[in-house]
Formats: sequence, structure tokens, C-alpha cells
Amino acid sequence: MPINHGDAIFLCRKLRKQSTLTEIKVWHYLRNRKFRNFKFLRQHPIYIDESKRNLEFFIVDFYCHELKFVLELDGKIHDFQIGKDYQRDEIIRQLGLQILHIKNENVTNKDSFYLLLELKMSALGLL
Repeated sequence: MPINHGDAIFLCRKLRKQSTLTEIKVWHYLRNRKFRNFKFLRQHPIYIDESKRNLEFFIVDFYCHELKFVLELDGKIHDFQIGKDYQRDEIIRQLGLQILHIKNENVTNKDSFYLLLELKMSALGLL
């Protein structure tokens, strides 16, 4: 059964309802342009190839279109899927996007999260 844009959006909405506590916390830090007036979307589809009958896409934790920037929060599961994450990151980079991973345990409070995000985004040349 082919996957279409509507299916991708449905999956994103489903993931938003199943957010982890860290994702909820970070969403409150980023939503409504709270971080440097950048608009972030959460659980957003990144389409790899829309020309095929079957859409290919990844759902990323947070995405800022104006910066072409993906923010991923990594829980313990990512310790066991390093190769898969690397391949996914390479595909995302080939699409012209910057990607940043932050471990869940590094999200403690708003001020320290903003500082960490600013440092990492500056290192990527985004700020």
C-alpha cells in the first residue's frame, strides 16, 4: 500500500501524542519562536524523494525551515542504533540540512538548554 503525504502527517500527529517528557520540555522551550525568534516544528516529516509513488521520509524531532536545521533528542535507544542514525544523518545532510543531536540527559532546564543549543548551533555556523 503506497504511503502518501496524508499518511506522513498522520504518523507525525501520532508521534506528537506519544512524546517523551524530554521532547515535551524542549517543545515548550522552542515553540512560539521562544528561541531567538526562530520557528520550530516538532515531529516533522523530511521528505527524501517525493517523485516516487511511495513517499520516502524521515520524521525528525524538531525542524527549523528558515535555518534548514534539524534537532534530534537522543535517548538511550540511540546508544544501540549508531549505524542507523549515522546513515539517516548522512541522507539528511545530502538534502542540504544541518543536523544536531542532543542527549536527553543534557536537557535539564531552559537556560542551560538555550546555552547548549546556542553553542552547538554557532559551531555549525547557524548563528
